[in-house]
Amino acid sequence: MLYFIVLVAFFILMLLYFKIAERYNIVDRPNERSSHTVVTIRGGGIIFCAASLLILLLYPAYWLPATGSLMIGAISFIDDRITLSNKIRLIVHFASVTAMFLFLNIFHLSWYWPVIFYILAIGIINVYNFMDGINGITGVYTLVTLGALQYINLRVIPFTEANMIWFLMLASIVFLYFNFRTRARCFAGDVGSITIAFWLVFFLIKIILQTNDWKYILLLSVYGVDSVLTIIHRLILKQNIFKAHRLHFYQLMANERKVPHLVVSAIYGIVQGIINLFLVNQIGNVNSAITFVVVLLPLVVIYIIVKRLMMGKRDALSAA
Repeated sequence: MLYFIVLVAFFILMLLYFKIAERYNIVDRPNERSSHTVVTIRGGGIIFCAASLLILLLYPAYWLPATGSLMIGAISFIDDRITLSNKIRLIVHFASVTAMFLFLNIFHLSWYWPVIFYILAIGIINVYNFMDGINGITGVYTLVTLGALQYINLRVIPFTEANMIWFLMLASIVFLYFNFRTRARCFAGDVGSITIAFWLVFFLIKIILQTNDWKYILLLSVYGVDSVLTIIHRLILKQNIFKAHRLHFYQLMANERKVPHLVVSAIYGIVQGIINLFLVNQIGNVNSAITFVVVLLPLVVIYIIVKRLMMGKRDALSAA
């Protein structure tokens, strides 16, 4: 009954937000770098902030990560409305992640571990934001990843309150209802992709610390390979990696090869889902190195070969 009430409440909140967004012109207008062609409501991912607030109210013991998620969500929502300086965003991101780390007792570890985890957390949060570029991809990928985390939490290694993941999954379902469409009713905006990325980082670091097993990071392997290899590609092209572009694997599929957005999003979700099934079966296997090779090597090979084919006659190492 609780989940039904939460689901209905999330739908109502989303519809109310649409009214507000339409009144105050909170919209995303297409430009030359966009993968959409019509004006669409931005910031629909604010529903993940609603889930964060619910977690804060029902599970006050988790007030540090919940507050961190609301802080990073708030600054991202503001940045969706007015472009903020990188310094302001970075300070808030750093403060939010610090709140998470205080809860996880990361500062009690050797000095180099906080450095590693800061790089990991900030990196994943930004990667997740960069990958939010076509209809459905953030919602589908998030739902698949949360589903795997919940299975592990309930059936393998309990590491957090189950309802925290359920609430975020319900928020993903509501968001997908409005976003997984040929013509999306809304986009996640930075507020959506960054807030949910914050929670995924929290769950992943928590389970890594609890098990001392890094293979759980592979629950984000598809996004990771696409992002890291695209950065390398752009560095080879001597491009500014901090500027918008259309060289991600999913962008080439959607824009260059005109594969429908929903098909591309489904492919990403299915591939990550298959990897997640493999990872679940590998839990307890002490040889994590082999697991990394088995998962990452095929993704890297597919990325390089298929990307060259998608770029057609253009040289994949010289195209802009």
